[in-house]
Amino acid sequence: MTAPTSTGAGRPAPRRIGPFEVPAVGLGCMNLSHAYGVPPTPEAAERLLLTAVEEGVTHFDTAALYGFGTNEELVGRVLAGHRDRIVLASKCGMTGVDGKRVIDGRPETIRRTADEALARLRTDVIDVYYLHRLDRKVPVEESVGAMAELVTAGKVRALGMSEVSAVTLRRAHAVHPIAALQNEYSLWTRNPERGTLSATRELGVALVAFSPLARGFLTSAPPDFGALPAGDIRRSMPRFDADRYPANLTLRREVERIADDAGVTLAQLALAWVVSQEPHVVVIPGTRSVPHLRENLSVLDLAIPGEVLAAAGRVLNDGTVHGARYHEATLAEIDTERCGRAG
Repeated sequence: MTAPTSTGAGRPAPRRIGPFEVPAVGLGCMNLSHAYGVPPTPEAAERLLLTAVEEGVTHFDTAALYGFGTNEELVGRVLAGHRDRIVLASKCGMTGVDGKRVIDGRPETIRRTADEALARLRTDVIDVYYLHRLDRKVPVEESVGAMAELVTAGKVRALGMSEVSAVTLRRAHAVHPIAALQNEYSLWTRNPERGTLSATRELGVALVAFSPLARGFLTSAPPDFGALPAGDIRRSMPRFDADRYPANLTLRREVERIADDAGVTLAQLALAWVVSQEPHVVVIPGTRSVPHLRENLSVLDLAIPGEVLAAAGRVLNDGTVHGARYHEATLAEIDTERCGRAG
C-alpha cells in the first residue's frame, strides 16, 4: 500500500467566489438544523461551528429554508463575533411558510426575506446570496433583478444561483454577474458534467458542490435506511430505497477498497475527487461531528494520485448508480440537467 503524501504538496490553491478567496473545502450548515433526522443540540451545533472557525474554515453556507430560519439564527448567533473572518452565504427563493416548504421567487418576497435573513444572521451584509430554487412562475430575470437591487443597496455583495441549468445560469448572468452556482456534485451525482461545469468555467463562476459526500453515503458510516427517522429527506430518495440501496452499497464497498489501498478514508477520496475536477470547484460538505469535520478538511493536505481518483470515478458514476437523486415530484421542481439511471 502506498499512502499519498500529506505534507501539503497536494493542497489546492485558494478558489474564488466572486470577490472572495476561499479554501476548496467549506462548510454546509444545513444538517445542523434541517433535513437529516433529529438536529443536534444547540450546544453541539455551536461547538461544531466554532471548531470549524478554529480549523480554518472561512466559507459557511446556510439558507432561509434550513430549519425554517433557525439555521440562519444559529449561524448568526455563533459566528457574529467572527464575521470579519468568514465568507457568509445564504439563500432566498425557498422558505418555510406555515410549516411547509414553498418556492417563491417573486421580487417582493426576495426583498422581504433578505431583510429577515440579515436580522437572523446578525449582519448588515450577506457575502453571497443565492436564489435557492428557480420559481417556474417567475421569469429568472425578475428574480435576479430583485437580487441585483440588494447588491446596489449594499445588503448583498455577490449573487449566486442554485440547482439551475447552464441555460438558466446564462440568463441570470446576463442580468447581473453571478459569482457562484451551487449544484449537487459527487461521485454518484454528475449533473454538472452535462453543462454547468463548462458554463461556470466559461463565465468565471464558482461551482459550489453541495452533498459532495452523497448525503452521508460516502462516509465511514453510510445511512441505514431502515433506521432513518420519519422526517429524514433520504427516506424519499430513490437511491436509498429498499430496492436500490443494496446495489449502491455494493458499489460503495468497491470505492472503499480503492480508498483503503491508497491509504485514505472513503470521505477523503470522495471529496478529493470533486475538488480535483476543476480549479473553480468548491465543496461544502456538512457534518455534525468534529472528527468528521477535521477528516473533511484534511483533504486540503492530501495528494491523492490521479489514477486513484479516476478508478473511483469509474466504479461510481451516473451510469452505475441505481436510482435518481430525487423522486419525480421534486425533480419536476429542479432546473438542472438530468443524469443517472432510474433503475
